[in-house]
Amino acid sequence: MLEAVLQNLVFGILLGALYGLAAVGIALVFGVTKFLNVAHGELLMFGGYACFWLFNLLGFDPFLSLPLTIVFLLLIGTVLYQLLFVRMVKLPVEEKIKNTMLIGFGLTLILQNVALLLWTADDRGITTSYSGEAFTWLGVRFPYVRVAGLLISLVCLFALQQFLRRTYTGKAIRATVENWEAASLMGIDVYKVYLISFLLGTALAGVAGALVSVSFSIEPSMGMHWTLKSLIVMVLGGVGNFMGTFVGGILLGVTESVTGFFISSNYRQVVGLVLFLLILIFRPQGLFGAKER
Repeated sequence: MLEAVLQNLVFGILLGALYGLAAVGIALVFGVTKFLNVAHGELLMFGGYACFWLFNLLGFDPFLSLPLTIVFLLLIGTVLYQLLFVRMVKLPVEEKIKNTMLIGFGLTLILQNVALLLWTADDRGITTSYSGEAFTWLGVRFPYVRVAGLLISLVCLFALQQFLRRTYTGKAIRATVENWEAASLMGIDVYKVYLISFLLGTALAGVAGALVSVSFSIEPSMGMHWTLKSLIVMVLGGVGNFMGTFVGGILLGVTESVTGFFISSNYRQVVGLVLFLLILIFRPQGLFGAKER
């Protein structure tokens, strides 16, 4: 019994790391730009397909092909930003959220249908020579693929934090979050900051999609599921708190895993929505977010 509980906790943590990485991308974009891109899950889906085809057509190891996947998503992100989002930069916050959400819903339909046209609705997944392998510690199995996903997620989170804290561009992003008008008066190119933030979020979505393609199956309609999970985690951890968002992802993954073990797997998806509603009611700033004065 104890080993089974520990096994489910481990699986919940490893799944939650993917939730957290996906949510950090959308939280970064929303925290800096106030763009609510509900097509974030579709970008994750394209990252999964990029990794899948690099593996199947060119034989690239899915973890070693991550840089190419990131480049592919950066190209997509640049096109989408310049065509659709750049005009939203200087709108009031309420209009930004409303307009970008509508753009995101439109993008969701377009990108899903593009994926259906290109790759059909079949489920696809990456199976490598080490996909089923794991090491055991204290009677608990740790799959190599999912542990690698956890480590890559932590590396991405650490790199993002160091970028925001130590580089000029990162400090410009933080200044823009505080007050974009004042940052613009101080000589910061707000358009460039928004573009970089949007591309960073897109790149994180691509990495998350690649990791999902190794651990789970991918298909064109998967995006909405991951967008919903990302939004739940973003609210759970606190908007603008990237470390809190990542921890919120792990908390959601553990909660789903434990719920599936002790109650029923049919309720795994419901528990996330219940957490979402409870946080909105009792702590709308999130578990790790600062309360506004």
